[in-house]
Amino acid sequence: MRAIRQHEFGPAENLRYEEVPDPEPQAGQVRVAVSAAGVHLLDTSIRKGETGGPFPAPELPMTPGREVAGVVVGLGAGVDASWLGKRVVAHLGMAHGGYAELAVANVAALHEVPDHVSDDAAVAMIGTGRTAYGVLRVAELTKDDVVLVPAAAGGLGALFVQEAKAVGAKVVGAASTGKLDVVRDLKADLVVDYTLDDWSDEVRAEFGEVTVVLDGVGGQRGRQALELLGIGGRIILFGWSSGEPTRIETADLYSRGLTASVAVGPRILKKMNLRDLETLALAALAEGRLTPLTTTFALSAAADAHTALENRTTSGKVVLKP
Repeated sequence: MRAIRQHEFGPAENLRYEEVPDPEPQAGQVRVAVSAAGVHLLDTSIRKGETGGPFPAPELPMTPGREVAGVVVGLGAGVDASWLGKRVVAHLGMAHGGYAELAVANVAALHEVPDHVSDDAAVAMIGTGRTAYGVLRVAELTKDDVVLVPAAAGGLGALFVQEAKAVGAKVVGAASTGKLDVVRDLKADLVVDYTLDDWSDEVRAEFGEVTVVLDGVGGQRGRQALELLGIGGRIILFGWSSGEPTRIETADLYSRGLTASVAVGPRILKKMNLRDLETLALAALAEGRLTPLTTTFALSAAADAHTALENRTTSGKVVLKP
């Protein structure tokens, strides 16, 4: 089979499209003919060797990728024969091997994919969707909220906009210049270009203040978002794609009675059931409540996909197609 291989840590160019042996499923595993493989921003950190938290540095050489959708074409020992031929999606956990024509997955990680759901959408929801539901569980959005979503055209951001609208909240979608139409199509109540210095003034002019910030951007934009919160507002933190976390002082919390919560890391891994979050995300997809945005690349162009993701030129979830 063909797969992406990484022989050393470093730039995206280190991702090579090579011929490798077909993987063999072990007991309790299946082999999947991959039709869609998810690309996560964390994959770019792993590629560079900048790992930590729950994902230790992998042994090299290796095939990246932790999210796959496709058809079961092989069974390991002890796996029910009824899985053969089924369309499935799975998160591979700390395993690798998703950027390939064939991958192995634990049968316990499999979810069946309904006929009306595309593989691209399913693979977007198995990882990004489950994270979104973990963040939303902490945020507890209501119809009375005014929700600010930085990076609203991203994989998570687009889901947040849709879910906030679904519960009846008002939504401010913040994005960079070239992605504003994407956020408008998501029906955000206000769309702002947060590359402009005065973007927060536009939010104040429309709403005065916001009640919730879903912040995965951090840095200056995260700080500007924090300052838009009114009394009793809450900020939910789930990363810092800008390269640095949002700066929050104790005085910020006391001055307006704010609540700052971290939704990822130990909270989502230790306090939430990831399988349940995956099920919720996939059910929302199947019901049409949430529709993930995707940007696709050929499997052979995985290096280009990483570069585009790091340069913030993609919208929604990045998906590789063998």
